[in-house]
Amino acid sequence: MVLWHESTCCDLRGDTRARLPRRPYGAVEGTPLVGANANLGNGVIDLVLRSGPAAKIVLLILLVFSVVSWGIVFHKTWQLSRVKRQTTNFLDIFRRSSKFSEVQAVCRTFDRSPLVGVFQAGYAELNTQLRQAGQSAAAGSPDAQAGRPTLKSLPAVDRALLRAAAVEVAKLEQGLPMLATTASITPFIGLFGTVWGIMTSFQGIASVGSTSLGVVAPGIAEALIATAAGLFAAIPAVYFYNHFIAEVKSLTAAMDDFALEFLNIAERNFT
Repeated sequence: MVLWHESTCCDLRGDTRARLPRRPYGAVEGTPLVGANANLGNGVIDLVLRSGPAAKIVLLILLVFSVVSWGIVFHKTWQLSRVKRQTTNFLDIFRRSSKFSEVQAVCRTFDRSPLVGVFQAGYAELNTQLRQAGQSAAAGSPDAQAGRPTLKSLPAVDRALLRAAAVEVAKLEQGLPMLATTASITPFIGLFGTVWGIMTSFQGIASVGSTSLGVVAPGIAEALIATAAGLFAAIPAVYFYNHFIAEVKSLTAAMDDFALEFLNIAERNFT
């Protein structure tokens, strides 16, 4: 709150002629009462336009990182939403089906679900072993058992499922390293722009020979824009990276559970 105090103008007889307001405490004589720094610009855009070449290069780099990271955010949001929806539907069909061949017939409909890739890998390994067992039985091999074909190696099916799950996780994680890079590097790029701007500001102070606020403030304000831009790029990248990592972990757990369920069915029916 600005405090005003009044002075009374009196003649030699003590008559009060007028009461004149003085300037606020702390105000510098000869400066306007309002809008003292109005000439510094009208906002962030003005500061960006008046910044030096180095600051503009830094801001351009940060803009590229920000645009790329937001593109990844929108793409991964759409992708994971579709993946989760198809995964739920595929798992429901898998548990209601009585034969693996029935599940195989609908795999193309749910090709975005990672469970489909895991199932197809296990189903291919299962078919290969059963076909070999059937051929051995038809050839009259002494190792072949009478009756239905059986699995030769259940651990081989397990390894096929694990390999397929690793491939699917890699697909789900595409684009996330870029978000991590944006989150970690953009604050430092912005800090570099700020340090460079402050150095330029001090050089300007040295050349003018004045340390008044009017000389120092514009350069520092332009320098701090780079830090603000770096944080603007980094904060959403950090948030969405952690969000997407949690989604991928949830889908990875679903693939692990599905692989165990597949192995249980295979062990009950083919061993």
